[in-house]
Amino acid sequence: MRRSSTDESTYRRSPSPPGKEPGFARGGPFFGLHANPGPKAAQARYTSPKGNKYVVFYLDLSFIFLLELKRCSMAHGCLQGVKYLMFAFNLLFWLGGCGILGVGIWLAATQGNFATLSSSFPSLSAANLLIVAGTFVTAIGFVGCIGAVKENKCLLLAFFVMLLLVFLLETSLAILFFAYTDKIDRYAQRDLKKGLHLYGTPGNVGLTNAWSIIQTDFRCCGVSNYTDWFEVYNATRVPDSCCLEFSESCGLHAPGTWWKAPCYETVKVWLQENLLAVGVFGLCTALVQILGLTFAMTMYCQVVKADAYCA
Repeated sequence: MRRSSTDESTYRRSPSPPGKEPGFARGGPFFGLHANPGPKAAQARYTSPKGNKYVVFYLDLSFIFLLELKRCSMAHGCLQGVKYLMFAFNLLFWLGGCGILGVGIWLAATQGNFATLSSSFPSLSAANLLIVAGTFVTAIGFVGCIGAVKENKCLLLAFFVMLLLVFLLETSLAILFFAYTDKIDRYAQRDLKKGLHLYGTPGNVGLTNAWSIIQTDFRCCGVSNYTDWFEVYNATRVPDSCCLEFSESCGLHAPGTWWKAPCYETVKVWLQENLLAVGVFGLCTALVQILGLTFAMTMYCQVVKADAYCA
């Protein structure tokens, strides 16, 4: 069947406007189909200044992210290194405290109140001092170990504060000792002479054993002289530990068979001769405590930085 001219004119496409390619216009009846923009328009679209800004901004964000990630990794690595050092230090600290505590308990169980020479401070014995020191050192080491393993800021800060208090207390005692040496000497001699009257009495086994060991090992007698014992016995006699050759009731013999050196001065001279060893021990103790303080504060700061970087 042949179409009429009127029908054909209905479907005839109108000519395209000059300067435009034929095709479907933007917003035409077929949504999403557009005319070919051409190479110049495409080049203009991809090289527009607005697109360059987006690319540069994205690169800046990527660089900042990588930089922060690297800083976070470095902080984590430093934290792990300090953590292991802190744990090893506090483990040794804790083991040392356990050893001191064990020696104190052994002395208390086997020797009684050994080395209790002071009558004013009867509880100031070697066993009690070791037990107290060992307990405190063990507790500090335990807090430090747990704080290092858990990376807990509160425990690390508590360890730092406790160790700092111990260090300051020891430093203060050392300064006071050297500042008041003469007064301490006079008080110590007076207190030791008072303690001689408790020698051999019931309930003072520790003091009796301590004086016997000191006079035998240091070959001395009395605090400042062997005559100090005359006031104790109200007679011309001394303990048997003062004898040049020990035998039963040798303290009743003539003074020529007794040690003449005063125990206080003898022990004092012995300490002065071994002052280097005492000083080295004190410096090592102070160095260990300073290292503990340094490790604790360093790890605390690293934990804070790691939390800030990796938050």
